Parts: sequence; C-alpha cells; structure tokens
Amino acid sequence: MPSTSEATPSPAASPEPQTIVERSGAIGRIRLNRPRALNSLTLEMVRDMQAALDAFERDPGVAAVLVTGEGERGLCAGGDIRAIHDAGRTGSDLPRTFWREEYRLNARINRYSKPYVALMDGIVMGGGVGVSVYGSHRVVTERTRLAMPETGIGFFPDVGASWFLTRQPNELGTYVALTGEPLGAADALTLGLADRYVPSDRLPALIEALTNLPPDATGKAISDAILRFCETPQPGALEPKQAEIDRLFHFTSVEEILEALERVQSPFAEKVMGVLRTKSPLSLAVTMRLLRLGRESRTLEACLQREFAATTAVLRSPDFYEGVRAAIIDKDRNPQWQPATLEKVTDAALAPFFEPSTETLFADTAKGGLNT
Repeated sequence: MPSTSEATPSPAASPEPQTIVERSGAIGRIRLNRPRALNSLTLEMVRDMQAALDAFERDPGVAAVLVTGEGERGLCAGGDIRAIHDAGRTGSDLPRTFWREEYRLNARINRYSKPYVALMDGIVMGGGVGVSVYGSHRVVTERTRLAMPETGIGFFPDVGASWFLTRQPNELGTYVALTGEPLGAADALTLGLADRYVPSDRLPALIEALTNLPPDATGKAISDAILRFCETPQPGALEPKQAEIDRLFHFTSVEEILEALERVQSPFAEKVMGVLRTKSPLSLAVTMRLLRLGRESRTLEACLQREFAATTAVLRSPDFYEGVRAAIIDKDRNPQWQPATLEKVTDAALAPFFEPSTETLFADTAKGGLNT
C-alpha cells in the first residue's frame, strides 16, 4: 500500500474534494483528486470509492466505471504514507482501519459486476496499483511507471501483490516485488497487470468515446471502444532479461537469490545485488515468504487476509518508521535497518508477520470458502 509519496498540506489548505464522483453519459467516473500528493490515497478516498461503486452498481444508467487521476503526474502514487507513519507512532487505529477498508476495496473491484476501466497513466504505485490492477479494462500509456516499492520503506508489497505478482508462469513478479523496479507499459502488459496500450494524447478522445456509449453497453462494447485507440508499445526492459531473472529468482529465500547473483557476476546481477542491499532485509524476507504462500493460494481474498495480518507486525517494526523517515521525512535516503543484514533475520523476527489475524476481512474467509 504505502509508496514514497508525500501527503499534501492539511485539508483546510485545500477545499477541493479528495475524490470527484460524477456521471458522464453512461460512465460513472471516479477522479482521484489530490494532484499535489500524486493522488495518494486517504481513508476518506477509499470510502468515497466504495460508496461510488455501490451507487454506480445500483444505477441502471451506468454501463461502466472509469477511474482516473487528476493532474499531470499520474493515477495514484499509493497510500498516504506520512499519515500512516504518524498515526502508527501514536498508536492510532487509523493504519489498521485504512488497510482493512483498502483491502476490502481491492477485493470489491476484483469482483465488481460492471466493467471497471482504469487509466494507468503516469505514476501508479502501491495502493494505486490496488485500485487499478483488479479492473476489467486496464489501460497503460507511454508515461506509465508502475511499481511496488515497499521493501525500500520497511514494508512489503501489499494490496494483494502476493496474488497479482504470483500469477505469472515465471519469476518476473518475484523480481518486481523484491527490487521495486518500475514497469513501463510493455512490461506491465507482459506481467498481466494491464490489458491495452493507448498513447496518452489519445486518452481524452478515449474518455469521450466511453461517455458516448449507451447505458446497456457490454464489456465487449467497452473493449471495442478502447481498441480503437490502441497501439503496440515499445519493447519493455524486462522481457529480454526474463530467462536470466527466472534462473536467479526461482528460489525460496532471498539468501539463495543473492548467492545466485554473486555466482553469475554479470553487470545485471551486480546491479540487482546493489538494489537489494538498499532494501530492508526484514522486508525482503517477509515479502519472499508472502509471495511463495501467495503462489499456492486459490483466491485474492486469502492473500489479502494474510497481508492484513502482517500489517500488525509492520506497525511494531522499527524498519517501517526508519524507512519512512529516510525516504519521506528527512529524505537522506540512508535508512539504518534492524537487522542490517539478511543473515541476522531470524525465524523469531519473521514469526509475528505470519501470525493469523483475529479479524477476518471477508465473510467467506471465516467460512473457509476463501481461506486458502
């Protein structure tokens, strides 16, 4: 959920609504409206989205939902990490409430009964991925920079990343989760995190075409409308490296990955080792285990439930507060992780992240229907 986006000044400084919900023809629009904070999500915005989805689902005049971000920089840079950090310091319930409702929103989007179109233009990180990747129609552009950078702030890729980064028949998802490397349009398509590529200068015309559709427009009609504006993106950076990534990242532990990288001694391996050594060792180990558990899970809800349980340990972890301090508050980019190396990450340190939660996020989970 958290990204390295900063919060805007207090709401009193900006009378604009954080989420603009409106009807445009037969399209129910949700416009994330915190452009100065890269549209980073607040609890209010999560609740706004839930309410909008409820209303649009009931409205027979709405054929589909369209989610966009205001401003020029991107759809959404993740959760309001500074607010989560500050609330966690005081023992507030805000972080857990935010994650609880955010994860339920992610699952709701995944099972939404109407077409859900997400324009993933510009920066799409963390929670921004969560409100887009589960849509039925996911559009990327040449400006797309999609990332799950949480291991760099003492957290772990959440919003169901242990689900959507483990559906690939390769190790690209493992690589992306551990390194936090941003993906362009072609790589997002390769990983199955997007469906279509549309040049950004065609988005206004695409939006107009969608709003001109009739209320009874089907998912196929939405797809056909989008297809009129599609092109083939430039080749991605990861696809040529896929075979090498598969060889280096197919292991069950980060230690094994680092050992493999050291053996190879290629420029790519050296670069990746350098990146991994800047991340929280504890976060890397937690992320790796979540990914391997997620790969065996049968439902998104089971992954979200497991991730929600892990957030309790995050709030007690020094690395989370240190990571946010280094990236957001002091911006010295020099976090002092505890422990400082993977070798010192013990089973006892990992155990709290994998204790079952006493709270179930989804009713079917409690009944066992979504429990694995």
